[in-house]
Amino acid sequence: METKRKKIVKMKRIPMMPLRGLMIFPHMALHFDVGRPRSVAALEAAMLDEQRIFLVAQKDAETENPGQDDIYQVGTIAQIKQVLNLPGNSLRVLVEGIQRASLKSIIQEDPFWVASVQPIPSSDAAQGNVLQALMRTAQELFEEFARISSRVSEETLRSVSDVNEPDQLSDVIAANVLTRLEDRQAILEEAGVAPRLERLCEILAREIELTGIEKQVQSRLKKQIEKNQKDYYLREQIRAIQEELGENDAAESDALRERLEKLPLNEEAHDKAMRELDRMARMAPGTPEVSVIQSYLEWICDLPWGKYTKDDLNLKRARDILDADHYGMKQVKERVIEYLAVRRMQQQAEQGTVRAPILCFVGPPGVGKTSIVKGIAKAMGRKFIQMSLGGVRDEAEIRGHRRTYIGAIPGRIIAGMKQAGTMNPVFLFDEIDKMGNDFRGDPASAMLEVLDGEQNAAFRDHYLELPFDLSQVTFITTANTKDTIPAPLLDRMEIIEVPSYTEEEKLQIAKRHLLPRVTAEHGLPKGSLHVTDAAIRMMIEGYTREAGVRTLQRTLEHAARKAAVELLENHGKSVTIGKTKVAEYLGAPRYQRELPEKEPCVGVVNGLAYTVVGGETLAVECATMPGSGALRLTGQLGDVMKESAQAALSWIRAHSKEYGLDPDFYKELDIHIHVPEGAVPKDGPSAGVTMVTALLSAVSGRPVRQDVAMTGEITLRGRVLPIGGVKEKLLAAYRAGLHTVLLPKENAKDLEDIPPYVLDTFRIVLTEKIDDVLHVALLPRESEE
Repeated sequence: METKRKKIVKMKRIPMMPLRGLMIFPHMALHFDVGRPRSVAALEAAMLDEQRIFLVAQKDAETENPGQDDIYQVGTIAQIKQVLNLPGNSLRVLVEGIQRASLKSIIQEDPFWVASVQPIPSSDAAQGNVLQALMRTAQELFEEFARISSRVSEETLRSVSDVNEPDQLSDVIAANVLTRLEDRQAILEEAGVAPRLERLCEILAREIELTGIEKQVQSRLKKQIEKNQKDYYLREQIRAIQEELGENDAAESDALRERLEKLPLNEEAHDKAMRELDRMARMAPGTPEVSVIQSYLEWICDLPWGKYTKDDLNLKRARDILDADHYGMKQVKERVIEYLAVRRMQQQAEQGTVRAPILCFVGPPGVGKTSIVKGIAKAMGRKFIQMSLGGVRDEAEIRGHRRTYIGAIPGRIIAGMKQAGTMNPVFLFDEIDKMGNDFRGDPASAMLEVLDGEQNAAFRDHYLELPFDLSQVTFITTANTKDTIPAPLLDRMEIIEVPSYTEEEKLQIAKRHLLPRVTAEHGLPKGSLHVTDAAIRMMIEGYTREAGVRTLQRTLEHAARKAAVELLENHGKSVTIGKTKVAEYLGAPRYQRELPEKEPCVGVVNGLAYTVVGGETLAVECATMPGSGALRLTGQLGDVMKESAQAALSWIRAHSKEYGLDPDFYKELDIHIHVPEGAVPKDGPSAGVTMVTALLSAVSGRPVRQDVAMTGEITLRGRVLPIGGVKEKLLAAYRAGLHTVLLPKENAKDLEDIPPYVLDTFRIVLTEKIDDVLHVALLPRESEE
């Protein structure tokens, strides 16, 4: 039906008038003034014809002589109801919209616009129920808009409620509510009544939401203005009262100014502080910005500008302090003494101060890294500040927050300097290997400036934005591993390895430090608790498995609590804890060290491993069975360890004739290599020689000496390469009671760090090729014997 109706609509030639900032809908009357000559001529021509004119809106109201591209393509054919002459050759006209029309072309431009237009009939394709629902929705939204807005009069509201035609309803509401020209034009261009009502409902819903927000904003602004006026009035009254009483707020400003003048600030810091102080003095009391500036200036005043502690560089005193607080750690103590000696020599030569190196103590947990740094500060006579970096992911923790943020504070570097009260404390960054990064920045990158001696003389915190000298601070860091420390940060530090403690060192630490501390902390009288050396060794072996001594201390505390109960119940004066008491107090041992086999075995070899809790002996087992040449590896082995097994098999195949093996021996055998304690992951290349020995023993039937332990990486050419953790591995062999240890020849230099009492208990054989290892470890077959 709609298509047929469009076919009978004819083109019309009619005078046209572009409207600036206005538009008219059908069923709508509009007054407006006409001043452009062409528009006046178009009105006069329309009055002489049928009193009809085509009204269309301009896209830009500033265009004086619009063309077809400057006006919208849909307008309204209107009936001229009244024309009044106004002074200055202008007219005031009253028109009423009749029908939508589409502009096809402009036929004439002078002396007035004549357009060819095609009327647009309203299509009514929707069902009656749908139109009724849309009309009801539009009326309800219009009434809600009228209720919350002051732009709709009561008369308009009544006139809309009287409209029953959907076509007319959409046009009347759009004419009285919509203010944006784009929205009005969109409604005008919509020919279908149902789509027009839907579009109108969408716009009304948006206008209702915007109007609600506008009212909230206006209400909030009104309340704020009223509050500001009230606050201003009250402040003026308070100021007048203070002037009458002879009091004013200048006292705080004067106190800050006096403190700032006494500080040895650099020129930039002094100028900025004074500018901020003058700005605060000009502000009205009670302004929030005043408290922000005051807090900023107080931070500047509280920092230790130019304050230094005098170093106590007595080397003998420093040695005594370090030896009294820590047992062992020879390398660490020597490095500290070297640093103090250099500083003392430079002071005597009056060459200024040496730039402090950045020491990084790397070692397993519980070996005393943090306590040795405290000992360094004590030996130097400096203040000690500790900052834990574990889990720090926000760069602002290091550099601080900018003052544009509410509640901004300086970073923990500046806060630590304030706490120290001097410009040259010992500053410890604990757990530097556990920093992270995310969307808040990379703290490790911020640490580069702090730990770089070329940059930290003018460190700028984001909160202060002033250069602060950190060059005289002794920065020391600790880490459990250096693998996770970023390379640029690692390059700025001097790495000092802190190895795990030997059993003898743990015994001495327990006797000299832990036991007296535990006795005092648990309130036991001095001399009332005695623990034998055998009992302490039993605790170390059976109840702890660690590189440090933290678990050992907790074990001693457990025993001390049991001893306290026994003293009170039996009214005794002292308790001696031996091996029997240890089992009674602590229960059955938690850990059992598996000792090597006593008799030679085929396919079983004692390896040496380095773990986070120290060295361990590690048995590598190999078995063969009829099969098709498969190699199976078990025991939660890592990729590197699996590759060592592959390399070991390849070497044996390449040298099978030398050891009396059939070159095709592997084709009819399945080989299974297992490393016990399968729940514990294992990796690393140092089990290479162990794998070769176990494999060759299993396929040749030659037994392996069980009083021998070995470690070393292998190559396909049979070379034995050096490995790490030599000290820990030799201590494990010492505890296991082994007689011979096979080490790579290039690890000979590491034997200098091994205690003499350990080296004297077994024979060290330095190996360069795998043949050297097999010559010592493998025994002849029983038939050959």
